[in-house]
Amino acid sequence: MAVKFFGQFLVEKGVVSREILLQAIELQESVNLSFGATSLAMGILTEADIERVHNAQRIEDLRFGDMAVKLGLLTSEQMMQVLARQKNTHLYIGEALVKVGSFQADELPKYLEEFKADQAQYATDTVVIPTGVSEPKIWEMVADLSYKMLTRVALLVFRPEPCFVADRVPAMDVYATMDFTGDISGRYFMGVTAATQKKIAKAILKEPNVDNEPKEILDDTVMEFVNVALGNIAAKAAQSGKSMEIAPPEIMEAPDGIQVPDGHKALCFPVCLSDGDRIELAVFIQQ
Repeated sequence: MAVKFFGQFLVEKGVVSREILLQAIELQESVNLSFGATSLAMGILTEADIERVHNAQRIEDLRFGDMAVKLGLLTSEQMMQVLARQKNTHLYIGEALVKVGSFQADELPKYLEEFKADQAQYATDTVVIPTGVSEPKIWEMVADLSYKMLTRVALLVFRPEPCFVADRVPAMDVYATMDFTGDISGRYFMGVTAATQKKIAKAILKEPNVDNEPKEILDDTVMEFVNVALGNIAAKAAQSGKSMEIAPPEIMEAPDGIQVPDGHKALCFPVCLSDGDRIELAVFIQQ
């Protein structure tokens, strides 16, 4: 078993096809607007306001609504109004699958119970660092901020997999890496498939289509994401009294995966995306 989304679970059981699942996800995404998009639809924020909030989120760990309030773009009451609109209009993937005709509504509860049983061991919102890894609070923060940046900067929907220690990370289409030194030293890795790289590029470039972008531009967007993530991590580490100097990001080709070098330990905290893809996240910690 592994961490998966409800739709992926149904595909693996043969209940729905991947094509039908993608239709349902497209419907779901058209209904479940982000906080910024919902605020725009309600006439509360402008495109310029949303851009300002997104830029601020790159350097400070705050949710969109909280950041908008801090910047004086929303009142607390308006923030609650937007959250209420999002809650009242939210379309779950099971409901979306029913709407696209994959199965009957009265079958949904049975599939949900089977899914909950399958995923029970992974049902946690807490980052748990394996025993034996030094400075566990620091690495909890690294994983937590990485997840937040995937949501806020890359605009991805995902579920974290359990953290684990490994002697290598698997092959991916592209890895972006950054060295960090100071009170804690090592190297940060993010590996993505070509399809996920395009999703990140769309979010970073704010473009609806990046199919014609050259590889160098797509690579730059993954490096930009890692740069933003590590910048936030370094700032948070400083608040805990830990210095962390970060080097410029690099692209690493790893067709056979990456072996952990001597004197390091690899802490892995990958995530599973809603379309069944995954992102490899890891830090090689200098011992």
